[in-house]
Amino acid sequence: MLTYEVHGRGEPLVLVHGLTHRRQAWYPVLEHLTDHREVILFDLPGHGESPDLVVENGDVQGTLRVYLTEMMDALGLDRPHIAGNSLGGRIALEAAADNLVRSATTLSPAAFWRGSLDFLYPRVIFSWLTASAALLEPAVPALAKSSLARSFMGGMIAAHPSRIAPEALIGDVAAMRRAVPAMRQIFPAAAPFDRPISADIPVTIAWGAQDRILLPYQARLGAKRMPHAEHLRLHGCGHVPMTDDPAAVAEVLLAGSASKTAVSA
Repeated sequence: MLTYEVHGRGEPLVLVHGLTHRRQAWYPVLEHLTDHREVILFDLPGHGESPDLVVENGDVQGTLRVYLTEMMDALGLDRPHIAGNSLGGRIALEAAADNLVRSATTLSPAAFWRGSLDFLYPRVIFSWLTASAALLEPAVPALAKSSLARSFMGGMIAAHPSRIAPEALIGDVAAMRRAVPAMRQIFPAAAPFDRPISADIPVTIAWGAQDRILLPYQARLGAKRMPHAEHLRLHGCGHVPMTDDPAAVAEVLLAGSASKTAVSA
């Protein structure tokens, strides 16, 4: 069973973190959500405190779907809203395509690229990030006290990395190291998202205007491939925008999960 936590009240909203991250990535936005939504945070398999990722029959997406549905069933969630960042955004889109959710909101989803050569860039970035985490981990508790060091260490994922709390950075570096085996299984199986989503499932796709991991053309490609979704830009935000502007991110999450079903309930 995946490690999870539940906060707040209202319509259920499942939040899915990105590759090599952890459920605590969403902590900065919680205070803006819990008066309006029952928020479910969890660690993906092979991440955080969840069990290792065990891929069945070489099907990574199918395996992640099973983990997600088993957790939803255990919590008694019937078509909740879902939102995700990066890999979590891709998982949210897959859940919408499978009709498992009422709405899907994505932040810089790992879903739209042209081919393997284009995808090489984020693979190199993540390899560099995880190698750096391994190298720096012994010194991170000391480095995290410095806003300058936090800016250097978090500059690829956040537009304002100095806003990352020292204790959060320490945990994030450890989480990155923990997730390397899962990352090595997930990356080779990656493919662009190309599945249809029912028109009665609202989809919101928001992109960090200062994303350094997903290239700008991916937002344009996403808009072309999913013209019926709402497409937004998060100004002043990077690839993982939750610490850059928690209030703005929460506003996107609340608007995206305010489906007609929720309003009429």
